Amino acid sequence: MDDMNQTPKSKPAASSSAKRGLVGDGTHLGLMDYLRKILNAQVYDVAHESALERATKLSERLKNNVYLKREDSQKVFSFKLRGAYNKMAQLTPQQLERGVICASAGNHAQGVALAASHLGCTATIVMPKTTPELKIEAVKALGGNVVLHGESFTDAYQHAGQLSSTNEMTFVHPFDDPDVIAGQGTIAMEILRQHQKPIHAIFVAIGGGGMISGVAAYIKAVRPEIKVIGVQTNDSDAMVRSVKQGKRVQLQDVGLFSDGTAVKQVGEETFRITRALVDDFVVVDTDAVCAAIKDVFEDTRSILEPAGALSVAGLKQYAAKHNLLGDALIAVTCGANMNFDRLRFVAERAEVGENREALFAVTIPERKGSFKRLCELIGPRAVTEFNYRISDSNVAHVFVGLAVNNRDEAKRIADELRSSSFDTLDLTDDELAKLHVRHLVGGHSKMAADEHLYRFVFPERPGALMKFLSAMPSDWNISLFHYRNQGADYGRILVGLQIPSDATTEFQDFIESIAYPYVEETENPAYRLFLA
Repeated sequence: MDDMNQTPKSKPAASSSAKRGLVGDGTHLGLMDYLRKILNAQVYDVAHESALERATKLSERLKNNVYLKREDSQKVFSFKLRGAYNKMAQLTPQQLERGVICASAGNHAQGVALAASHLGCTATIVMPKTTPELKIEAVKALGGNVVLHGESFTDAYQHAGQLSSTNEMTFVHPFDDPDVIAGQGTIAMEILRQHQKPIHAIFVAIGGGGMISGVAAYIKAVRPEIKVIGVQTNDSDAMVRSVKQGKRVQLQDVGLFSDGTAVKQVGEETFRITRALVDDFVVVDTDAVCAAIKDVFEDTRSILEPAGALSVAGLKQYAAKHNLLGDALIAVTCGANMNFDRLRFVAERAEVGENREALFAVTIPERKGSFKRLCELIGPRAVTEFNYRISDSNVAHVFVGLAVNNRDEAKRIADELRSSSFDTLDLTDDELAKLHVRHLVGGHSKMAADEHLYRFVFPERPGALMKFLSAMPSDWNISLFHYRNQGADYGRILVGLQIPSDATTEFQDFIESIAYPYVEETENPAYRLFLA
């Protein structure tokens, strides 16, 4: 693109370098140095100008104008090819002949492999053993030689450094290199050309800090009034901690859900730039990231990887905290290399992350009618999960998931249940409950004599569960109940019923009245082994 090297329309603020503290000193580049490098970056042999799309549904919900900078649409489904290619395009023929090497959790690896293929050189990629198979196979498909080493980026980075020295290969750093930073900075150059109206803030995910350094350098040189907000996960927040302490901090461990930002220590140069130029930071949890993945899917039908959705999660949290209204907010959706196997986890946790699901442990008296009374109290609210197993002659513990609009509603529900003499524990923020307990409710029961087990399929609509309970004869006892909303048009219930031996005709009348398809599983070996 011919206009990439032209002077931007907005005049850089002359005092911004001194004001923001990013001054060249002969060893480090100043703000204007980075502006020139970004304007002259070579990225468009492999990258394209990604779209800046308005997220209509999210905008309406947040009451702000939310835009997505769609870096997930690049050839390798990530922004990383920009910095990698800009670095490698400046290597000498001799350096290219010896080959390049990098360390990466996946996206930078694909960028280096693609750049190497375009420039005709070999690329060795050192990746953590925790890297999703999708990214490993993608690198191999691009011609990269993959070496798996260590549990995190830092482990892979150290090994790549050793191989680089031994084999005289050029190391292409994923973030801590001025040429890589400048390549990523072209994202900001495109944003300002695509959206020339006022922008309140741009939200950028942070791993090692290369992308936010490039974006911040360009924005603060050209439009310093625009806020640049960094976003990290609460289990990989090396940059946030480093800025707070005024020095680079090395984490002992990092979370692996957002593997693209799982960095134990940020770069020296990226720390210097980020500390000087980034306006604020947002730290989000896994549930918020899952909710953001769902938000982007609902607006675009695209599925981001966790790191790719970090900026959206941060944008939502920041807008709520600062009561923003009607502002232009831009999130860089920086990657879409999502393992399909992760989608089950993402879908389950998204509801909690969006404050759409509340989880409770409810203790009810172990007598007939208690379960139905609990359901009547829940009323028309959408039930997302119901787990119950008879175990004690006095009380029963029920694991309940309910659709809610916000955390305040969850508190009101808990108070309402307690006022009706049901002891209730709010488990919405309990990691043990969300990850494990919800799947373990059940087990053998000495109280489950004469139990018959059935699987039912019923329409997923309000009132379907109460129809089932109301049609059931009052002298029958529910000894096991499991239901989980899977997002389909139909639901599935596993129910244990203690039915009198002479109630065959009554059971048939019950089945005909509800008209739900069913299968009896009383003799199923899995049931006999784990539940009977």
